[in-house]
Amino acid sequence: MLVVMSAQATEEQVRAVCQKIESLGYRAHSIPGAQRTAIGITGNRGEVEPGALDDMPGVQEVIRVSKPYKLVSRDLKQENTVLKFAGSPVTIGGADLVIMAGPCGIESREQAFATAERVARAGAQFFRGGAYKPRTSPYSFQGMGEDGLKIMAEIRERFGLLIVTEAVDYESLDLVDQYADMIQIGARNMQNFSLLKRAGRAKKPVLLKRGMSATLEEFLMAAEYVMSEGNYNVVLCERGVRTFADHTRNTLDLSVVPAVQRLSHLPIIVDPSHGTGKRNKVTPLSRAAVAVGADGLIIEVHCDPDRALSDGMQSLYPDQFDALMEQVRQIAAVLGRTVPVAAKAESLRTAG
Repeated sequence: MLVVMSAQATEEQVRAVCQKIESLGYRAHSIPGAQRTAIGITGNRGEVEPGALDDMPGVQEVIRVSKPYKLVSRDLKQENTVLKFAGSPVTIGGADLVIMAGPCGIESREQAFATAERVARAGAQFFRGGAYKPRTSPYSFQGMGEDGLKIMAEIRERFGLLIVTEAVDYESLDLVDQYADMIQIGARNMQNFSLLKRAGRAKKPVLLKRGMSATLEEFLMAAEYVMSEGNYNVVLCERGVRTFADHTRNTLDLSVVPAVQRLSHLPIIVDPSHGTGKRNKVTPLSRAAVAVGADGLIIEVHCDPDRALSDGMQSLYPDQFDALMEQVRQIAAVLGRTVPVAAKAESLRTAG
């Protein structure tokens, strides 16, 4: 069920409707739009009787939502959600494309800083890097843990890059929430519902990666889990699905970008590194992702990928990332979009 408030509804009227919904034993999710506020109702096992809400001051209409995902749906919010970050001009979901770049894993302070300087100089707004690495083999590099998070916090201070990194369980999520600007939920945890709920109670925005075999509806329902707990700042990420193809690590499903944008108001970015698993395919698929309308890219970059402790084969050399950024800017301009550069990154480029 969805309550649509009139354009003239006051904050007091919106609050009164939310209180009424909660008095009926449900949960109210007030999401302001450009011209109106919509209030989603969750926690109901059956239909909510609209008569209790129809006649309240400020209510324009009460709509039944047939989709299993309510808060994620464009039925709740017609205009695109644009995420903002405190103290930063960076946004996700608007006219600006967001570029997240960095190594698969934080291996040392020297490795992380060297890569951060190059991606900042090229114009990335986010530094990505894994402090916790869920790996197929228990004997593979598992990340530096909190020490890795501390290194990324130093990188934010030095280069002005926002930080996005993965949480793999409750303990790591609490630490990521403390150190990072954005919490990543990886493909392996897309349907870890208890972790999704915990991310929904966190203070930071969530980057939710599509599971390796997830349908579009399952992907959107995972986002619904996060939003149902009160965290409405969610960005979706297509990172490839598992198919019969063996010429790439995964099959990057770029058709999901317009499909998501038709059904949901949430931003969606693309990960061509995990989506292909091959360095020579990352740039072409990045160009395609921007052309198809993605709100940004998350790309693995390493100063010495041949010696990387994880995912070296899909990591770009810094010079390759420089070239990719120039191409992405040109394609973005055709679509009326831009790739802005953060102030500190701009000073690095000028100095270079």
